Amino acid sequence: MSVAIKDKPPLVFLDSNVIFSGPHSPDGPPGAILTHLLDGNITAVVSRQVLEEVVRTFKKKLPRALPALREFLLSSPLKVVGDPEPDEVARWAGVMQEEDASILAAAIAAEPDFFVTGDSHFLNNTRLKKRSTLAICSPSGLIDNLSLEETT
Repeated sequence: MSVAIKDKPPLVFLDSNVIFSGPHSPDGPPGAILTHLLDGNITAVVSRQVLEEVVRTFKKKLPRALPALREFLLSSPLKVVGDPEPDEVARWAGVMQEEDASILAAAIAAEPDFFVTGDSHFLNNTRLKKRSTLAICSPSGLIDNLSLEETT
């Protein structure tokens, strides 16, 4: 799927690992995605569950970085959507674990151009690819796509 930046910034649903990894690798794909978000080149959305997972991971692994995370979340144009209804989660529970099915259902409901994740259970799930048209890509896959669109 190709989305032109010139027309309208693509809507991307970010998994928690992208937001968590961005500050660790400002020159890598997750950091570039956060920069694109702050620069207005993409529109990003997360569910409440994803946001809670980001905060929980920062508390556990990087408690000193919580003030910086708070500042980022308050100053970024990141959109937060509600978690999906139980019936939507149940629809995807046969494809993956319930926690991940909830994230997937939220991503599908947000109708993004891309669901960006570093998790192989989303990226390499053949059952998911057969049942959904959601464009799932890695952070580097999104950056490659954005780079291609910027040059056309």
